[in-house]
Amino acid sequence: MKLQRMRIEQLRQFRKPFVLDNLQPGLNLIHGPNESGKSTLVRAIRAAFFERYRSTAVDDLRPWGDSAAAPTVELDFEHEGRSWHLTKSFLQRKRCDLKVGTDTYSEDDAEEKLAELLGYQYPKRGASKAEHWGIPGLLWVEQGTGQDIEQAIEHAGDHLKSALNSMVGEVASSGGDDLIETVRSQRDTLLTGTGKPRGDYLKLEKDRAQSELEIEELKERVHKYQEQVDRLGKLAQDYDQAEAERPWEDAQRQLEEARVRYQQVERLEQQQNQEKATLSQLQQNHRLLQQNKEHLEGLSRQLEGRKAELDRAERDLATAEAQTPMIAGRLSEARTAYEQAEKQRKLAGLLQTRQRLEQDVRRLEQQKQVLTQNLAKARDYHQQLEQARQQARDNRIDPAAVKNLKTTANQLNEETIRSRTIATRLSWQLEASASLTLNNEQLAGQGEQQLLEESTLVIPGVGTLGITPGGEELASTRRKLKTLEDSFAEQLKTLGVASVEQSEDRLSAFESAGRAQKHAEDLLKSVAPAGIEQLVSEQSEAESELAKAKSQLQATPEPDQKENVPALEEAEAAFVQAGTALDKAESDEREHQAKRSALKQARDNAKTEWQRLADEEKSPERQQQLQQITTDLANLEKQQAELQASLERREREIREARPDFLMQDIERYQNAVNQLRQTQENRGRELRDIKVRLEAWGAEGLEEQLNEKEAEYDQCNRRYQELHRRAQALDLLLNLLTEKRQALTRRLQAPLQKHLNHYLSVLFPEASLEVDEQLRPGTFSRGSELGQITELSFGAREQMGLISRLAYADLLREAGRPTLVILDDTLVHSDSDRLEDMKRILFDAASRHQILLFTCHPEKWQDLGVPPVDIQASKEQGA
Repeated sequence: MKLQRMRIEQLRQFRKPFVLDNLQPGLNLIHGPNESGKSTLVRAIRAAFFERYRSTAVDDLRPWGDSAAAPTVELDFEHEGRSWHLTKSFLQRKRCDLKVGTDTYSEDDAEEKLAELLGYQYPKRGASKAEHWGIPGLLWVEQGTGQDIEQAIEHAGDHLKSALNSMVGEVASSGGDDLIETVRSQRDTLLTGTGKPRGDYLKLEKDRAQSELEIEELKERVHKYQEQVDRLGKLAQDYDQAEAERPWEDAQRQLEEARVRYQQVERLEQQQNQEKATLSQLQQNHRLLQQNKEHLEGLSRQLEGRKAELDRAERDLATAEAQTPMIAGRLSEARTAYEQAEKQRKLAGLLQTRQRLEQDVRRLEQQKQVLTQNLAKARDYHQQLEQARQQARDNRIDPAAVKNLKTTANQLNEETIRSRTIATRLSWQLEASASLTLNNEQLAGQGEQQLLEESTLVIPGVGTLGITPGGEELASTRRKLKTLEDSFAEQLKTLGVASVEQSEDRLSAFESAGRAQKHAEDLLKSVAPAGIEQLVSEQSEAESELAKAKSQLQATPEPDQKENVPALEEAEAAFVQAGTALDKAESDEREHQAKRSALKQARDNAKTEWQRLADEEKSPERQQQLQQITTDLANLEKQQAELQASLERREREIREARPDFLMQDIERYQNAVNQLRQTQENRGRELRDIKVRLEAWGAEGLEEQLNEKEAEYDQCNRRYQELHRRAQALDLLLNLLTEKRQALTRRLQAPLQKHLNHYLSVLFPEASLEVDEQLRPGTFSRGSELGQITELSFGAREQMGLISRLAYADLLREAGRPTLVILDDTLVHSDSDRLEDMKRILFDAASRHQILLFTCHPEKWQDLGVPPVDIQASKEQGA
């Protein structure tokens, strides 16, 4: 396929016709700066092939701001020696025409012919997308998408395989695929995709496993039955032997002996505790007697200390008594100053109160005057408002109805004029004595009348003429005129007016009253926002407050002008200062009195304590107490020594009896008695349980159940083995067929692999690129490097994407399919060395395919050896 010429008009920035012709069959370099229209030309080619001519999802083709545009694309190309001419218009002028040699196609037929030629499809609705583009989507590279090839190959996969099938022959047959699908379908009834059982096969496997489990359970129960029989004999023998020997009675006797020995030790411990308590009491009495002795011996030292305390208390009391007159004088001065400050504060407050009342009287008089004026204005505005409301009520009319009435009147007028132009016109000019009768109406003199309906004209002395206006249009006009007349009369009646002019006058008066009402309401709200009643209430309240303020002013005495009255703030500050000074003086006086009382009390207490000690020191009883305490201390020390010796003897007796071992013996013998009795009870209980269990199992017929279950298992296992062998056979057959299909697929891949290697050897010598079953480039290897193409750098992936597309183009060309390669600003991420290799590849591919290379960097491609096409210059020449 060789594109020769394209013409676009009213498409994006190309509002005027633009022609790109003289396109070469090989490499074409088309350049221009950004926004010069390169991508628009590519979009126009895509729209010409991919978009339905009747699509409403191509607004992006419309020139900016031109809603009436009809984007148009014309393409001339050659394929297999025949000339093709395509014209497609969108939006405002939807059209598609295709001429192939002498054959012509239009609309949907033309579009289907193009899709069949290039190998793509149209969307059922909406804009065309990548999944519809097929082969062109693979070979036409949009700006910035050169590295993304996987999706394009997937969308073109069916067309590529079709081309390969036509080349390798037998692989094109679908019989192998049908057989594989049949085998896979039969296998899928028995196995999942991962080889797990399903359906009847899975059910048999579960039933087989369940039967095996039940057989094992029955075998286990039979085995347990036999074990229980053996256990029953052993238990009966042990039970009878224990009943004869009764070992728990010997353990009980040993338990009682150990308890007696432990009770003896407990009695010794009780005696020891009593003696310890007695010893503790003696030690406490000894400490008290020793303290009393030390107290009596230290009485003289205490007497000297008390004397010193008494002297110090008397000196402190004398010092406090000397400060009393000074503190009392300061208190008296502070009280006098406080009373004077309080008097000044009251006078200042009285003066300020009179000044405030005088201000209130002036303010209230002014407020009363303003309220009186506002009340008068409000009543005037209220009267204006009522007059406007009455005028609105008198002239109320529906503006929409007036508008409809005017519309109807205009329509009636237009229809009347129209009826006059098409009605039958009757004119007459009679002699003075002659007359005619038209529809029972006397006609005389001269005149003219238009007839829309069938009429009767009576000519005296001649006869009667029947006049029938002709034409369907006249009848329709007559009916429409009658309808409009009835509607106009009904609207006049509804509005209560005689004419359109009267309704307009009423509407004008109604609207004027509305404006006057709004103006009066605004004026009323400006002086009485809450209403006239609220304004009257505020006036009455202001008069009441004014009378009250005047009464209070008269009742407030005026201070003597001779007195020097300070300001209230100054008087308040002085009063607060005087109060603080008075509080300080009173606090000092209270503290002084409390201190005097405390010092006097301390002096009296010291004197009383000193006198008591002095009397006690001279008492004869003190000497007698000292002698008695000494005797008691000696007796207590002797008793303590005797108790200490007794405690040591009893401690040895308890230690030698080993009470901890005795307690362990009691626990051990008690456990032995309980264990021996419990063991015998357990034997008896187990004997009874085994007998009951054996009777129940014997009644169930366990061996008969086992035989029946084994028979069911054999039958289920045979059916399972049949399905198992079938599943394995189908799985093996499917694998063999799949391997055979893969071998055939490799035959499909061989032609494509050949073309890929051709280009790859230029870009990456000694490298290889494998193609997967879906004909997508996958594993890339170079020397010791191995990886996926998606793991390469962005620039390398862009280069690999381009050579892959050129290989697909070669493949399609060998299969006789049309090819056209379009590259929009591709290879922009290639370094200089790689770009040089890619130029060699493009020049080589251009010998087999037509390539349209669009770029905004012509300087990078000036060594391609082809004449460049400057879009900007072409646009200027066309202008």
